[in-house]
Amino acid sequence: MPYFDSFQRPISYLRVSVTDRCNLRCVYCMPEGGVAQIPHQDILRYEELERIVRVAVGMGINHVRLTGGEPLVRSGIVELVTALAAIPGLDDLSMTTNGTLLARYADALAQAGLRRVNISLDTLDPKRFRQTTRLGTLAEVLAGRKAALRAGLRPVKINTVVIRGLNDDEVVELARQTFQPDWHLRFIEVMPLGSGVHWAGDGVVPSAEIRARIAAAWGELTPVHGKTGVGPARYYRLPHAEGTLGFISAISEHFCHACNRLRLTSDGQILPCLMSNQSVDLKTPLRAGVDDATLQEIFEQAIRAKPRGHHLTEGILPLNVRPMSGIGG
Repeated sequence: MPYFDSFQRPISYLRVSVTDRCNLRCVYCMPEGGVAQIPHQDILRYEELERIVRVAVGMGINHVRLTGGEPLVRSGIVELVTALAAIPGLDDLSMTTNGTLLARYADALAQAGLRRVNISLDTLDPKRFRQTTRLGTLAEVLAGRKAALRAGLRPVKINTVVIRGLNDDEVVELARQTFQPDWHLRFIEVMPLGSGVHWAGDGVVPSAEIRARIAAAWGELTPVHGKTGVGPARYYRLPHAEGTLGFISAISEHFCHACNRLRLTSDGQILPCLMSNQSVDLKTPLRAGVDDATLQEIFEQAIRAKPRGHHLTEGILPLNVRPMSGIGG
């Protein structure tokens, strides 16, 4: 059974950042020159990550998602997946990736025990892709998507951050992809995170507006009920579409009341909330040799520290929040 926080929300989902490195430089996430990287010795080792996840699973965490930065740039990632997939009680092991390296790793990841992947993709225009990411190509990402499907990493969900003036003119065309097999898109409202980046807070396109644009073009969106994921997305389907449309509305329709997750940064900090300055240090006691019971107590502390919700809609921003690449999204 999962632990419950102070507001009676069951905590069953842990996002694990395995690196703060990324091979792209998306304009809403990082400045062109990148951000200061965490020193290598401060990044959690794989055996430390495995131990942490074992403790978390013993507390009722049954879904772990590997994130970055870009998780596939870290050497040995397949071996980590193998180790985590073998933990009894871990029902769902997934990964969020930008997809540029996925064609290379999809088969090995599936064989190691990864269940599914989410691919970050904000445009289907090759030129705009390059302008947005500054590095990489759209063709690499689409090849990675196909490789993931062939390997059985299903469903493959596409995460699209919608930003006014950058790519919001593509939402209708993106939604049209769901008339094809195996296209599941999730439109995400941009959040005011990161320094030295564009569209840090002035590019929000409310999910209701996106839904209205899509409905005007393709017909009424019907809510999809039942199990479609463990995260905060609300899912819909267009008439006669095979795939689904999800909406993650952290600003306009926030979902804090149902938040079920913690985040572990690559340098061993537990974040009770994405939009909070608060963190709980796990790495220092871990490397000091504490036992599993003490690690569990630290997790319990982080769970108790989860706030009721963020305050973005009141214009209150966290003061020292890390760049998204250092949090894991």
